[in-house]
Amino acid sequence: MTQPTEVGGYRLGSLIIEGKTKQVYDLPDVPDHCLLLNKDRITAGDGVKAHDLEGKAAISNQTNAKVFDILKSAGLKTAYVKLASPTAFVSKKCEMIPIEWVTRRLATGSFLKRNPGVPEGYRFTPPKQETFYKDDANHDPQWSEEQIVAAKFNINGLVIGQDEVDYMRKASILVFEILEKAWALRDCALIDMKIEFGVDSSGNILLADVIDSDSWRLWPSGDKRLMVDKQVYRNLSTVTAADLDTVKRNFSWVKDQLDYLRPNVQHKVVVFMGSPADQEHCQKIAKAARELGLNVDLRITSAHKATEETLRIMQQYEDTHGALVFIAVAGRSNGLGPVLSGNTSYPVINCPPPSDKIVQDIWSSLSVPSGLGCATVIYPDSAALIAAQIIGLKDYLVWARLRVKQLEMATALRQADQKLRNLTV
Repeated sequence: MTQPTEVGGYRLGSLIIEGKTKQVYDLPDVPDHCLLLNKDRITAGDGVKAHDLEGKAAISNQTNAKVFDILKSAGLKTAYVKLASPTAFVSKKCEMIPIEWVTRRLATGSFLKRNPGVPEGYRFTPPKQETFYKDDANHDPQWSEEQIVAAKFNINGLVIGQDEVDYMRKASILVFEILEKAWALRDCALIDMKIEFGVDSSGNILLADVIDSDSWRLWPSGDKRLMVDKQVYRNLSTVTAADLDTVKRNFSWVKDQLDYLRPNVQHKVVVFMGSPADQEHCQKIAKAARELGLNVDLRITSAHKATEETLRIMQQYEDTHGALVFIAVAGRSNGLGPVLSGNTSYPVINCPPPSDKIVQDIWSSLSVPSGLGCATVIYPDSAALIAAQIIGLKDYLVWARLRVKQLEMATALRQADQKLRNLTV
């Protein structure tokens, strides 16, 4: 493959590395970034089997872009930035950690060879996690987490220890589960997949490299006979032009299906406030909810002073949204939450505004008539989180943002603990 000097309007610098299916170039005009250029090439068996496949570069590039757009929408930290051309994309420059992280939902392929006695199709709950050291000469041997920690890889100034391994393991499983839920929208089972991580110039671990049809097993309707991934190519003892056309059609089908993997749930979180004085509290709820990707409306109405208007507004939302949560912000004698709850089958959350009589206000929200199911929380972010958990039952991206938030909180605690452990007095 000849070395171009410009791609997609980006001036290319030196060739950083060339692999079996892509080239990576420095971008001298975009500091700390690089360009990954795909090849019209398909390989298997550490490159022992290899064929030119016209159009694969563009298909892989678009597949990768669509997958990373989903993962970025979920809030995951990735090296991927944007498409640069039909066959190339821009990425943050990373030094790669030489480990492949493989996550499996069903036992198949090489797992069965390494674990005789396990039947094909055995379901792993939670997903099975495996790690392999990238070494083509030795066919990427499987490594334990202990081996990774003991290796003390120094990647861009970051020493890979147990904390870093824990993060990558959890992130790998999360990536798999997000894409598993996404593919389920098209009745397609994600069987297993591999990903890689890199470390940027600031020492951050990022999901990097590419995720395309070389990266996973996909079985439409959960049927192995319908597989549409690279395993079709791996299984070929001889490869004809017709075989390559079949592989290309499969890869193209996967690329096209990715356009339909976004949730199509029309959801809404409606924050009702009993008084204009409660706006500051409600804006905090809305801000926390929008950060989780929720669509939020703020409304002012009183269950005591404008009961019919309150119910009319509520009915309007019920008629136009499939996933809906009401949050009631009212103090003193809280009739807003109970009135909403008594007239809807959708969830209602009470979140009283702060006041010098907060104890009485909370009791008013808690002490509701029988047959009503209002939840009650004090803090704005708690109301937003509960709303997100409810909407996340139907919208996997909202669910994913919650999982990413949990991962980031746990990582921040570990990093704080690590700093404390390394503190010299």
